[in-house]
Amino acid sequence: MLETLARAVRVKDIRQRLAFTAFMIFLFRLGAHVPVPGINTDVIAQLFREGTIFALIDLFSGGAFKTFSIFAMTIYPYINASIIVQLLTVVIPSWEEMAKEEDGRKKLAQYTRYGAVILGLVQGTGMAFAMKHQGALINPGFMSMATVVVTLTAGTAFLMWLGELTTEKGIGNGISIIVFAGIVSRYPGDIANMIALYRAGRIGIWNVAVFAAMALVILAGIIFITEGERRIPVQYAKRVVGRKVYGGQSTHIPMKINQAGVIPVIFAQSVLAFPPTIASFINAPWARTLEAVFDYRKPGYMLAYALLILFFTYFYTAITFNPAEVANNMKKYGGFIPGIRPGRPTAEFLTRILGRITLVGAIFLAVVATLPNVVMKLTNIPGISLGGTALLIVIGVTIETMKQLEAHLIMRQYQGFLK
Repeated sequence: MLETLARAVRVKDIRQRLAFTAFMIFLFRLGAHVPVPGINTDVIAQLFREGTIFALIDLFSGGAFKTFSIFAMTIYPYINASIIVQLLTVVIPSWEEMAKEEDGRKKLAQYTRYGAVILGLVQGTGMAFAMKHQGALINPGFMSMATVVVTLTAGTAFLMWLGELTTEKGIGNGISIIVFAGIVSRYPGDIANMIALYRAGRIGIWNVAVFAAMALVILAGIIFITEGERRIPVQYAKRVVGRKVYGGQSTHIPMKINQAGVIPVIFAQSVLAFPPTIASFINAPWARTLEAVFDYRKPGYMLAYALLILFFTYFYTAITFNPAEVANNMKKYGGFIPGIRPGRPTAEFLTRILGRITLVGAIFLAVVATLPNVVMKLTNIPGISLGGTALLIVIGVTIETMKQLEAHLIMRQYQGFLK
């Protein structure tokens, strides 16, 4: 990784992309410290001391929610809109056809942006009412609430634009980079908090050792599963076109164990965070009951979290990898899997293999995402941003970004060779 970075810095175009990405991250971190006008931040801090779901939301915003900054809603509305659009793509035939074409995908991306703004307005309105009920609004009038809604929605729209701009002109997926930056920004403070607890005698060296060992095991496991793949051998028959012979080479189809990457974890996190967030904005007994049901520290929440990760892993894998389409393309160009007939038998074989390896990947994701919560209870170390969900996202985004960086290097090396 260090060698790749060193080579990348020496290439002017890539160096500019890296600098652009760093500047976008700087803007995100700068905005995370710009408070929404008319908010009493002392009341917000009290909500965090009560151990609400806000602490979990604040993890992905990089502290922006704790200070109730203009990026307090972070990129959650966009992620939720993406979930809705992808679900509708499977249900609506016309949208499914649109997803297969370049212009159609652009339209769906536009629908996702509109949906993000609409969800941002809804969530921002809920937050404004919540701040009014909690006494966090300095001047609880209509204009103050409207200012909160517009500011929060604009912050989410700006982050959405920032992410897409990073994807286009920077390195890596811009939305993932924003989530990554928010999580990583919390690490220094969490490590300092752990050291302070140790010095105060609240935790011992054994607690720190167990926590560090689990973090290293999870780190190694995530990298192993993320890079793991099942290679399906493919043989292409020879074809004679005029006086030339084409084909005849052997290759393989790389089927990753974790085909969906970090997307299932982010999706599951968003779905489970939505109900208690809305409930926290409502002053009613049933809302407090709903908050208690969705408490991220309880076994019921962790079970629901694991099941949602399993579901989204299969769902997203089914969207990104179509065995029937792969089998038809192979048949079209004269390819076949040794021992398997082309066409439908090949599609059934790929579906069977995909189901098996996806199950392994889904179970691993669920274990990685929920196990650290148990470890933190055993070690009494309150460091949720050092948990499995955060590590999974950070490592996944890092690996994907490094692969894209290597792809840029290879592309420019080929260009230099051709010149």
